[in-house]
Amino acid sequence: MRVFYFTLILTGLLCGSSYLNAQPLQRKASYTLDDSLRGSLNPERSWWNVQHYALSVVPDFASKTITGTNTIGFISTHAKAKPVMQIDLQWPMKIDSVLFEGRRVGFEKRGKDSWLVQLNMRSVTKKKNEQSVTIYFSGTPRTAKNPPWDGGWIFSKDKEGRPWMTVACQGLGASVWYPCKDHQSDEPDRGATLSITVPDSLKAVANGRLVGQSAPQKGWNTFVWQVTNPINNYNLVPYIGNYVHWKDQYEGIGSKKLDLDYWVLDYNIDKAKLSFNKDVPRMLKAFEYWFGPYPFYEDGYKLVESSHLGMEHQSAIAYGNGFKNGYRGRDLSGSGWGKDWDYIIIHESGHEWFANNITTNDIADMWVHEGFTMYSEVLFIDYHYGKKAADEYCRGVRKNIRNDKPLIGDYGVNQEGSGDMYNKGAGLLHHIREMIGNDSLFRAILIGLNNDFRHRTVDSKQVEAYFSQKAQLNLSLVFDQYLRSTTIPVLEYQIDRGKIRLRFRNCIDNFQMPVRWGQRQLTITTQWTETTIDEDSDPQQLDGNYYWTLRSIG
Repeated sequence: MRVFYFTLILTGLLCGSSYLNAQPLQRKASYTLDDSLRGSLNPERSWWNVQHYALSVVPDFASKTITGTNTIGFISTHAKAKPVMQIDLQWPMKIDSVLFEGRRVGFEKRGKDSWLVQLNMRSVTKKKNEQSVTIYFSGTPRTAKNPPWDGGWIFSKDKEGRPWMTVACQGLGASVWYPCKDHQSDEPDRGATLSITVPDSLKAVANGRLVGQSAPQKGWNTFVWQVTNPINNYNLVPYIGNYVHWKDQYEGIGSKKLDLDYWVLDYNIDKAKLSFNKDVPRMLKAFEYWFGPYPFYEDGYKLVESSHLGMEHQSAIAYGNGFKNGYRGRDLSGSGWGKDWDYIIIHESGHEWFANNITTNDIADMWVHEGFTMYSEVLFIDYHYGKKAADEYCRGVRKNIRNDKPLIGDYGVNQEGSGDMYNKGAGLLHHIREMIGNDSLFRAILIGLNNDFRHRTVDSKQVEAYFSQKAQLNLSLVFDQYLRSTTIPVLEYQIDRGKIRLRFRNCIDNFQMPVRWGQRQLTITTQWTETTIDEDSDPQQLDGNYYWTLRSIG
């Protein structure tokens, strides 16, 4: 994703104030009609379910404009629904015309970035009968100011001065450039096609597999890409440039063959091969071990060089880390364990499991995307360098937590929570892993999540309940403390005559937590809990991987 947590540390160096004003991470004092139209499932959205997008786009590099169509296949989910459809397309883009089942229909603007399409029928009464609406659109899309953080359409040039275009719109929304139902809860069940028409000096790459190429007129080529799995709206993007391509294959779980495709600018192919061929197989080996099979074998795995740092575009991951180890050559953890692998390959690929396979219904629950994916870095290190190295890496990134606001945002208004969702989310998962004290069980929970919620959208509460159920621990208050509060518990202890007393302070009301200490499992509350202590029961064992403050009070 936007690897936003690093920008919080170095805001002045990387982002500037424009980003903070442009993205949904900054909580607003009040919300507008446009916030609700974008973030909620109102009557004009809730009666229909997207089945397929067939998107065609023709960008014009010189004028920085685009024209295109999107044919949306949908079914009704409600009998006798009012046949008015909300379509999202952000200003200054505009809808030119709309066809429903081949006939022109009326539409009107609602708010700044939404449109109401009047379908020509009395009511929608047929369930499971797929219909389609085709939207013709054009305009000058918002251009990205500092992608991927401050996103939009990217009209850039490579170092030889040739056009290089793509889109980065997570958070900002896919409706910044194409008309869609711009809500995370509704992914096209049958996937999408993306047709991109460009000058014949350029190549166009997108999600899934290349299923067609043609020359509609002299000097132009159209590339047609198809993704067969459900896909987030913001993940469906074109990449346009002077690309070259090579292929590989990975033998995954059960000897299943995963196609690997790499697209980079022509002058970078040698550097790219060294980087991609080294870290992609290592990533897949670690993540299939911890999370289960790669979720999109049908669509393949692809890295595409981009002009911006990176983004988790499903089956077509944006890569812009300069073919360096670490994050642009840096170890973000300060532990020494983040410098021997390419950060963007590992982090953005982790999103294939968490964000793309498992997607949150509301952007308020984005910690599920970012916390788990940040933790995938820890598990990558664990798999290849050992548990001690993973512990040190996680403690290193945990130092960057600000605890400025809760990780859970406001629902129904397209509002994320704190940028701490990266570091604090990872720290919370490492904390829970320590509480469980059984890595086989912890791994089974992660694999189970990706299997039981495969290609589904979920709420944070579902993920939280899943952990509690599978771990056979009541973790509800733990999640409330770390996701919905900014305070970090203080575990106080007293030792006297072979006894130790423990209690929590600086925590939510009625807080309690199951704690594994050596071979003991204790439930510690805000009241003193007493147990015996011996020479093998060092209280400092309760520090480190647990995310609290340990304090002796004499």
